[in-house]
Amino acid sequence: MLTFLSIFSTPHLKRLEKRLHKEMAIHVDFLLPPLLFILIIVSSGGRQAECARVFTIINDCKEMIWPAVTPGENFHGGGFALKPGQSIVFNAPVGWSGRIWGRSGCKFNKNGNGTCQTGACGTSLECKASGATPATLAEFTLAQLDFYDVSLVDGFNLPMSVTPINGKGNCSVAGCDGDLRTTCPSELAMKSNGKVVGCRSACDVFNTDEYCCRGVYGNPRICQPTYYSKKFKEACPTAYSYAYDDPTSIFTCSGTDYVITFCTSRKQPVCTYHNNKLVCSESNANGFKSVIGRRWHVLLTIVLMVTLWIIS
Repeated sequence: MLTFLSIFSTPHLKRLEKRLHKEMAIHVDFLLPPLLFILIIVSSGGRQAECARVFTIINDCKEMIWPAVTPGENFHGGGFALKPGQSIVFNAPVGWSGRIWGRSGCKFNKNGNGTCQTGACGTSLECKASGATPATLAEFTLAQLDFYDVSLVDGFNLPMSVTPINGKGNCSVAGCDGDLRTTCPSELAMKSNGKVVGCRSACDVFNTDEYCCRGVYGNPRICQPTYYSKKFKEACPTAYSYAYDDPTSIFTCSGTDYVITFCTSRKQPVCTYHNNKLVCSESNANGFKSVIGRRWHVLLTIVLMVTLWIIS
């Protein structure tokens, strides 16, 4: 089951914060529709297995994007559209290992067939294979100890961050929130109608052993950062810039949920649901998180009281 959520995107969270700061003297008839919506989400979340990882994917870009996932059996078949400000929630079992990326500039017909400027996985809305380069990739291996990273080894097409929430361990935010399309070296730039829509990797463009870390360069001692990988690393310090960029690019966490956000700062607070509770990241949350903590339970209490009154 999948659920679209607009309240998790940053602009909506800020509006929610302002609303929660107001006095609680609000008419029940005004609160009822959004609160019942929240109740539906919370009740549906309670039926999910506790060992599953909750994935919340948010589009904070100014244009529509088409996220893709492989393997995608637990993610709406591996492909879907997200409008600006829209979010979607999935559950993936422990043992899942895969990648998530965004596609841009797509046009699909009613049968789910079409094309994309970047990240295309053939001509299908639902992806069964990896996307075309260049594409910013989020990679996951879910186990007792999860491994995750954001990679620019296949180039860059959209800013992306991965925020673990409610986990134990390192649990750092991974990603690339800088927009390499604006600073991409001209020889790596991928253009459409004169506009830079992606930044290709040096391996993809020049196809040499040095840039692709293969042949005699196929080990971390010989394959070192290049001019181009350093440019990527400057813009995205917590993302893979080349094949052996492990120490500052791969992260671990246990028992965590993940929020994948396109086109936003890695420091922006994000939220997800875990065991019927709204849980938010701590980065720059400060007073906001405390407001959620105090007022959210009050709102849920109102929801339950109203619901019981309706069905009684």
